[in-house]
Amino acid sequence: MSEPPEISRRTFVLGTTATVAMSAAGASAGGSGGTADLCDLGAAEAVAQMSQGSLSAERYAQALLACASSAHALNAFITLEPARVLEDARGRDRERLAGTKPGPLFGLPIPVKDSVNTRDYPTTAGTPALRQFRPAADAPVVQALRGAGAVVLGKTNLHELSFGWTSNNLAFGAVHNPYDLTRIPGGSSGGTAAAVAARVAPLGVAEDTEGSIRVPAALCGIAGFRPTTGRYSTHGCVPISPLFDQVGPHARHVADLALFDSVVAGDWQPLEPARLDGVRLGVVRDYWFADLAPEVERLTALALARLKAAGALIVETQLPGLQALIDLTTDAVQNHDVRIALARYLEEYGAGIDLPALVARASPDIQKIFARDVLPGGANFVGEPVYAAARDRYLPALRDLYREYFARTHVAAMVFPATLVPAPRIGEERTVEVRGHPLPFETAVARNIAPGSTAGLPGLVLPVGLTHGGLPVAIEFDAPSGSDRALLALGLGAERVLGRLPAPRF
Repeated sequence: MSEPPEISRRTFVLGTTATVAMSAAGASAGGSGGTADLCDLGAAEAVAQMSQGSLSAERYAQALLACASSAHALNAFITLEPARVLEDARGRDRERLAGTKPGPLFGLPIPVKDSVNTRDYPTTAGTPALRQFRPAADAPVVQALRGAGAVVLGKTNLHELSFGWTSNNLAFGAVHNPYDLTRIPGGSSGGTAAAVAARVAPLGVAEDTEGSIRVPAALCGIAGFRPTTGRYSTHGCVPISPLFDQVGPHARHVADLALFDSVVAGDWQPLEPARLDGVRLGVVRDYWFADLAPEVERLTALALARLKAAGALIVETQLPGLQALIDLTTDAVQNHDVRIALARYLEEYGAGIDLPALVARASPDIQKIFARDVLPGGANFVGEPVYAAARDRYLPALRDLYREYFARTHVAAMVFPATLVPAPRIGEERTVEVRGHPLPFETAVARNIAPGSTAGLPGLVLPVGLTHGGLPVAIEFDAPSGSDRALLALGLGAERVLGRLPAPRF
């Protein structure tokens, strides 16, 4: 395992400072319970205690910072400033004592993926050219969280420019999986997922164009929610494609995903766990269940059996033409749009650099991808005729295919294994072995999650168990566009049946 870069060592030193402060503060900081107990709280539980005054926001922030120090080997953060976090937490405590009504996220420290603009932290997108870039204002999603009383708990590491699924960042160091430090956490939002899984925070901000919320959630054993495309604003977020980009949350509890959704979407409809008795769940085996690793197949089958035992009806059918439509849309749209959207972002938010200069300073792996797939002259460059066909013909056809499927089957959601394999090893980024045969890495981690995000559907990932080697496996529920609250209610019900994973020991 390579040594983390200097930025990570600095983060560790800052985190250690928080640990010392934590020890000095002791019980006088208010609240009860040891550091480990506080770090194990869900977001809603922690907010309730802080809002009532039985736990101070400062005490809770100290506990999470101590957990961050203990988890420094994960390299989950690019920027973490304990003094700033503690001062913000003390400000929340002063507000409560002054009689200000606590907001729905009162005092909650939330790590933010470092591709989402924050006014008081750099937004690097994990790439060298933006190392010192400080946006003038928070992205709308961060504004909403702060407006609800949250505190920003630093900026999390990611796959550079969000262009990959490993979070093996050559500029800021690889993020490590809390369940096995030799494994990837998934990407591109690997730092947020690793932090939430490691109990550094109960709720975090991630971002998903083609799996960047759901793959890390699956590989790190937590819950992840990608809402219907457009449900949350993505302004102020480093883009790939406005047709696919969507910010969203990581958490260990579905209730905390729902709390995030209420705050950011302004949707406070009451939410109760859905009854699974009689709920229809769709299974399409000829696409989502092919080429599964044995342990993924075993744990997925057990999860489906649990759902059936709880009364769910498994509706098996097919979705003809799906693969062809994905091949004609997903990569073509992203590889075309990123060169336009990213250039526009750099100019709009005053990054002080243009796209060619940004790419010229990027890590070698990212330069290679952009030269091959994104920039003019590359082997896979997407010209305007191909893009227009993808956007205007094949993407609408894909959405129609899904609408017809849900109308025909009357399923509440389709369900499938989120990835074909558990977390691969760091550096295992070309092929992975499944049942003695090589499988392309992209297929193994991204085949199953690509259709839902390309079609704009809400998707919810839930863990279903650990392999015999101790690695998480997860399933995903994709629901009709616009049915976000119903999907979260289904997740609340399914979570009771599927359970949660034990905390990692790293």
